[in-house]
Amino acid sequence: MIKPGGGESVAVAMSGGVDSSVTAAILKQQGYAVRGVFMAFGQPDLSAQIERVEQVAAKLAVRLDVIDVEDVFRAKVLDYFCDAYLAGRTPNPCVVCNPNVKFGRLLAAAQELGAELLATGHYARLQHSEGQVRLLKGLDPKKDQSYFLHRLGQSQLASLLFPLGAYTKEHVRELAAEFGIAGVHGSESQDVCFLQGTTVAAFLEAHGPTPVDGEIVRGDGTVLGRHHGIHRYTIGQRRGLGIPDATPYYVVELDAANNRVVVGKDDELWRDVLSLRQVTWNAGKPPQLPVRLAVKIRYSHSGAEATIEPEDDDGRFVVRFDSPQRAVAPGQFAVFYDDDEVVGGGEIV
Repeated sequence: MIKPGGGESVAVAMSGGVDSSVTAAILKQQGYAVRGVFMAFGQPDLSAQIERVEQVAAKLAVRLDVIDVEDVFRAKVLDYFCDAYLAGRTPNPCVVCNPNVKFGRLLAAAQELGAELLATGHYARLQHSEGQVRLLKGLDPKKDQSYFLHRLGQSQLASLLFPLGAYTKEHVRELAAEFGIAGVHGSESQDVCFLQGTTVAAFLEAHGPTPVDGEIVRGDGTVLGRHHGIHRYTIGQRRGLGIPDATPYYVVELDAANNRVVVGKDDELWRDVLSLRQVTWNAGKPPQLPVRLAVKIRYSHSGAEATIEPEDDDGRFVVRFDSPQRAVAPGQFAVFYDDDEVVGGGEIV
């Protein structure tokens, strides 16, 4: 449970969904002075979504402010998303959005409105200890979202509240009914909020240069087929290749420089060493290196024991797993954990 508020002013990032709605209700019940902020990043159904959020805010008797973040969202998230796919990487827009937009521009706007803290409906926990803020997994393993928050710095973490970190999703739904907002909040948001029901391929083709067809090849260069843009593929993909064989082919590499999709068999998908760039550490500095930690190579990955150490003088790090991991995708993020605590992470190259 979070501790009761002492009247501090808290802005709650409200989307109209059950998680942010219950977050606002919990904090108000705990004694915080709550106001809502809605992040407008250019959603196609913006008016309908704002209307839904206004209904929740009215039900909870909290003021709602709409914050325009479209410029920074486009520059930091949409451009990154499109560029990564066209370069043969598999991006994670939530990881990039959080430090730059939600806990960057939105946090700053909330503070300008007079809020001391910003709260969201993330399933993660914060622990203040000896002048540091530790980022911990949410207690519900099925909903833990600490992976997406690993790039937040100490100054950002110190200004945040994650009230749902101590709850399960089932409990949050029960709380929505108790607060009388079960019939007011909207449905669950998509994993990638800005896709709005379209596919990744359709979104990219509408927002960037027209992808070029190319070859599907084996590692030795043998041509097996044709593709219609490398943005349609990701490491480990099996379906949609159109290459019949006794055993399945999988995408093992996206060669953007030569516009090729490289395929292979399952044994070619396993890696025990990977390289990271743009590594961040939640404490503001790395622990004593080399260090042994559990590493998640994507959000759905359960994590695996590994040794992490510097790779070169350019700030890159190398991760050496105790056992090989399947379908390591460049562009995704490897996040380091010490039991429940997030230690840091970096982009897989």
